[in-house]
Amino acid sequence: MTSGIDTPGQGNAQAHRRWLVIAGVHVGALLLWHALVTAFQVPAFVLPAPAAVLATLAKANYAWGTNTLVTATEIVGGYTLAVVLGVLMALLFSWSRWLMLLVFPLLVTLNMIPKVALGPLVIVWFSYGIGTNVLITFSLCFFPILLTTVRGLREVEPDLLDLVRSLKGSRWQAFRYIQLPGALPYIFSGMKVAAILAVAGAVVGEFIASDRGLAYLMIQVQASLDTPAMFMAVILLTLLGIALYLAVLLLEHRLVPKDARMT
Repeated sequence: MTSGIDTPGQGNAQAHRRWLVIAGVHVGALLLWHALVTAFQVPAFVLPAPAAVLATLAKANYAWGTNTLVTATEIVGGYTLAVVLGVLMALLFSWSRWLMLLVFPLLVTLNMIPKVALGPLVIVWFSYGIGTNVLITFSLCFFPILLTTVRGLREVEPDLLDLVRSLKGSRWQAFRYIQLPGALPYIFSGMKVAAILAVAGAVVGEFIASDRGLAYLMIQVQASLDTPAMFMAVILLTLLGIALYLAVLLLEHRLVPKDARMT
C-alpha cells in the first residue's frame, strides 16, 4: 500500500514531466506555425516563417542586444521600485488608519487614470529616456502589489500582534517577525500580477517616450513592413516577461511554504 504522500523524488519527477509537456507544447506550436506558412505560402510581410524571424538576430542594424538591455532595465527598474514602495506603503497603512483613510482612496482614483493618457504629460515633465519609462512601468505595477500586501497584512492574527506588544516589541519587529511572514503569500500574488504588467508598462513607455528599446524598434521597422523583425521584438519582450515571472516564482518557492502559496 502507498501512503498517498509524494516523496521528494516523486515531486521532482512530476515537475520534470510538467516542464517537458510545456516545452513540447511550445515546440509543437512552432512546428505548426512553420507548416501553415509553408503550406499556404503566406507572404512574409503578413506572417513570416519561424526561420525568417530567427534570421533577424544575425543582422547588426537592429541592435538587438542594446535594445533588449534597455527594455530589460526599464522592466526591472520599474518593477523593483513598485515592489519596494508598494510593500512600504502597505506597511504604513497598517500602522495608521488615518493614513489609510486619507491616502488609499486617492491612490485608487489615480490608478484608474489610463497610463497611455498620461504619456504626453510624462514627456513634458520628465522628457524622453529610460527613467521616464521606469516611472510608467512603476505606475502599472505599484497598485496590484500595494493592494495584495494591504490585504495580507490585515490577515495576520491580532493575538500575535498583541503578544508582540505585550513583550514590548517595536512595530518594526512585529512587521519583520509576524506580519511579513504571514503576508508573503499575498505579496507574491501581487508580484506575479505586476510581473505581467511590467512588460506592458515598458512597451507603453517606449511607444510614447523613448528613442531606444524593443518597442521603439517595432515602431521603426513597422514603416518598412519588416514583419520578421517585429515578430522577433515581440518574442524577446515575451521572453523578458517570462524570465521575470519565473524569477518571482523561484523566489516564492524559496520563501513561502508550499501549503501557504496562493497559486
